[in-house]
Amino acid sequence: MTSSTPSTATNQGRFSSLEDPTSDFPFYNGVPTSISNRQWLFVVAMVAIGFSILVLPIPWPNGIFKEFGPAILMPAIPLLGLAFVAPGHWKSIFGKVGGREVKLMFGFAFLNIVVSMSVGAIVNALTEVTANGSMSQLGDLDLAGRLVFFAKTIPQLFGEEVITLLPFLAVLQWCSKSLGMGRKGAIICTWVMTSVIFGLIHLPTYDWNWIQCIVIIGSARMVLTLPWILTKNIWVSTGAHIVNDWLLFLMALLGAGLVGKV
Repeated sequence: MTSSTPSTATNQGRFSSLEDPTSDFPFYNGVPTSISNRQWLFVVAMVAIGFSILVLPIPWPNGIFKEFGPAILMPAIPLLGLAFVAPGHWKSIFGKVGGREVKLMFGFAFLNIVVSMSVGAIVNALTEVTANGSMSQLGDLDLAGRLVFFAKTIPQLFGEEVITLLPFLAVLQWCSKSLGMGRKGAIICTWVMTSVIFGLIHLPTYDWNWIQCIVIIGSARMVLTLPWILTKNIWVSTGAHIVNDWLLFLMALLGAGLVGKV
């Protein structure tokens, strides 16, 4: 693992209308440090472990850890893996959060809702779709339970960004270095691959409905990855993800007339 002088992508390899002009993805080109393919495999294994802790029926002790522990461990374990292979540089996936970043969070969240509903309506017209069990679960909770539910989604949705964007960086390096693809081609390939994988990990949530997960969830993931491609700041994509899901949950509660009821 060697350090390298910071640099940005060349204009020829940059999506000028989509990417911030002064930022680039970390690690794939040796900036701020190099991570080998073997080290990336280790990080991806930590991603798998973090995700497994969330979804496996582990008998956690009752209490606050049962409510929040798995959701916190899901991002924490992969980030520890990244910190192990890139000590001192794991924070490269984070950036500042100011007014522009908050506007981007809400903008991409609204865009994603429009895209998801449009794609969902088309798919629903052609085949059956499965409802998200979290919606019905939320409706069965009292007010305190709903507050805990919304609070728990914060680390969990951050975790979903971590388990998507760390593999994004791994695949980006593999496409650009091992396969010799150009930067634009590598980004597009990585964007599509990680979006499909994100859809596939939702198969148990949607009763193994492959079309729904790949088309609807995958397209939603593609939109939610756009703020990451734009800013290279995981906080922005996380914020967009949280705003998106919270709005959908609130819309479901409003539609059922449950807002404010206990």
